[in-house]
Amino acid sequence: MNAFRFLGDMTHLFSVLVLLLKIYATKSCSGVSRKTQELYMLVFVARYMDLFTDYISLYNSVMKVVFITSSAAIVWCMRRHPQVRRTYDKDQDTFRHVVLVAAAFVLALLFNERFTFREICWAFSIYLEAVAILPQLVLLQRSRNVDNLTGQYVFFLGAYRAFYILNWIYRYFTEGHHSRWIPWIAGLVQTALYADFFYYYFLR
Repeated sequence: MNAFRFLGDMTHLFSVLVLLLKIYATKSCSGVSRKTQELYMLVFVARYMDLFTDYISLYNSVMKVVFITSSAAIVWCMRRHPQVRRTYDKDQDTFRHVVLVAAAFVLALLFNERFTFREICWAFSIYLEAVAILPQLVLLQRSRNVDNLTGQYVFFLGAYRAFYILNWIYRYFTEGHHSRWIPWIAGLVQTALYADFFYYYFLR
């Protein structure tokens, strides 16, 4: 654990809290891509399959539970909550996210650190997380009218990834050139996807 990793975790957590606040306070999911939320839920379930088998620390376990349950709660609200689901703009949220799932799965089978079930699931989650924001970014581009909470949600997601890149750089120089090429490349791709959003976010 270092400051960059902690800040990355906190900005990630804050992004989820912002989105939950928006849905709870306004009883609306307008401007939020359900497909991105479903992808993130899949990311967390695939990545944290070791939750009940490998104990690292209380902090680590709590964060895993929080991200799995919060993403599931968001998807449930958008699909089942009587008021929230009526505000979901299905006609705008049309990105074919199944293609992203299939591509991430193929990449995980071809490029992984070890060809085991758990490692393939981990690689799959890394590849999928890199592009999971795409449906949300496309939806924002189509709707054009972005409310503050939705914009802040995407902003903090981008900040989380930026802090994690700093965390990897820090660990590379302080832990004997520690590096894992899969999250490095996926993280850079994910950060690049946010570049256009950040540009217009700061202009606003």
